[in-house]
Amino acid sequence: MNFSFLHPLRTGAALLLLIPLASTSSVTNWAERGPAKTSPIAKAPTASPLQGAKPDPAVIAQFGLYNNATLQKLIDTKGKQMTAVSDRPGDYGFTVVDSPIINAFATPDGHVYFTRGIMAYFNDEAQFAGVLGHELGHITAQHGKKQQTRGTIAGIGMILGSVLAPRVMQSVGGVAQQVVGLGMLKYSRNDENEADGLGVKYSTKIGYDASHMADFFQTLQRTEAQSGAGGIPTFLSSHPNSADRYTRVKSLAAQAKQSAGRSTFAVNRDQYLRSIEGLNYGEDPRQGFVESGVFYHPDLKFRFPIPSGWKSQNSPEQFQMAEPNGKALLVFLGAGNTSLDAAGQALAKQIGLQSANAQKTTINGFPALVFEGDQAATDQQSTPAHVLAQLIQDGQSVYAFVGLAAPASFSTYAPQFQQVAQGYARLTDASKLNRQPEHIRIKTATTATTLASALAANGIPSKRYEELAILNGMKTTDRLSKGMLYKVVGK
Repeated sequence: MNFSFLHPLRTGAALLLLIPLASTSSVTNWAERGPAKTSPIAKAPTASPLQGAKPDPAVIAQFGLYNNATLQKLIDTKGKQMTAVSDRPGDYGFTVVDSPIINAFATPDGHVYFTRGIMAYFNDEAQFAGVLGHELGHITAQHGKKQQTRGTIAGIGMILGSVLAPRVMQSVGGVAQQVVGLGMLKYSRNDENEADGLGVKYSTKIGYDASHMADFFQTLQRTEAQSGAGGIPTFLSSHPNSADRYTRVKSLAAQAKQSAGRSTFAVNRDQYLRSIEGLNYGEDPRQGFVESGVFYHPDLKFRFPIPSGWKSQNSPEQFQMAEPNGKALLVFLGAGNTSLDAAGQALAKQIGLQSANAQKTTINGFPALVFEGDQAATDQQSTPAHVLAQLIQDGQSVYAFVGLAAPASFSTYAPQFQQVAQGYARLTDASKLNRQPEHIRIKTATTATTLASALAANGIPSKRYEELAILNGMKTTDRLSKGMLYKVVGK
């Protein structure tokens, strides 16, 4: 959650369907296209070019732009080079978004997104180029359809204002399970094989050693094993891996190099590592962080508790809390800089309440407005939620806690909705207010040594050695030669 959080809730955002973390092959009828191509290097079908040069405002609202001119220039330059040699040229776009999640995804309208999280884990330009080609391949192979950008790309597990829109409340549990990665869609094996082949093809065509894409898949496997692959969707969650993927991509890369008509292929390790110097690593606590069951926002200077055992997810525009079985959802969001009455009327309209009786009150000493009601049903199949909205005036800003549950179970969760709002307070703890993000720092080995020894020399605690080894695409026992670059992290 960043400063855009102070803006009034935008009607457009509130009525969107779900935001993707990947393109939509898993929700389209892939079978209609027939079996995947069996040729070693897949050839995408040709078709009219797509128009996706500008990033989707909904995706940016969900993740935020990562303002780094060096990385944006890199993805633009390589993306345009690949587009020119692709099987389906078009006015595609390429954007780095501000998310620590290790992921890359493409929307069917022709836009590729890389998170800053995945940029941190690449260790050379060849790895980056291979994954970029893979994502472009999902577009050129038509693994999604343009008209589904707003509709059925839903189910990856990130929702924006859609929880407030009655048309997506087909069942409260169903919606809540889409939050924080509790329910996810995946690419088919055929989709992945085809995209891998195209990633090899495109990255080789622009001069990179595509075998390094296979090496990066090993890094991804290690990150998921270390994290337990719980909760937050990552690249391998939306792009399922296979046991033979490494071997297959290595083989495809060897074939591509053999037929490329050249003997040298770029890797550009040092060049890439220098380009990510200073990159934010992990969660940015300035935009809010969770610690010991409490959500803190240092920049906006507030805090509130999270219901025990609930899943949570932070985004630039809201903070979501979901009951672990998907039976209830509580969303905290900015409701504007107007009066409580005006903010409450606008929110009730956007939620789509049939009727709501508003009551002025105080919550933990703050002026507040509370209303409750049912969302209007949009069709015979929908099961509208019962909603409790609690708006708090904090200085010039109005914030809202919006709790949703099925009418039959609402009374079970209403006390938790109320307890969270009652726990809203100003943040005064200096240790939380001054929390800073970590950054990637590129170091040079001053002598031949092991990675573990180099990390120790930079003050990295031993409990983080494996984490940093994965970040470097190495093992702790691997040796660094004198002058070799490597990554550490620090404030």
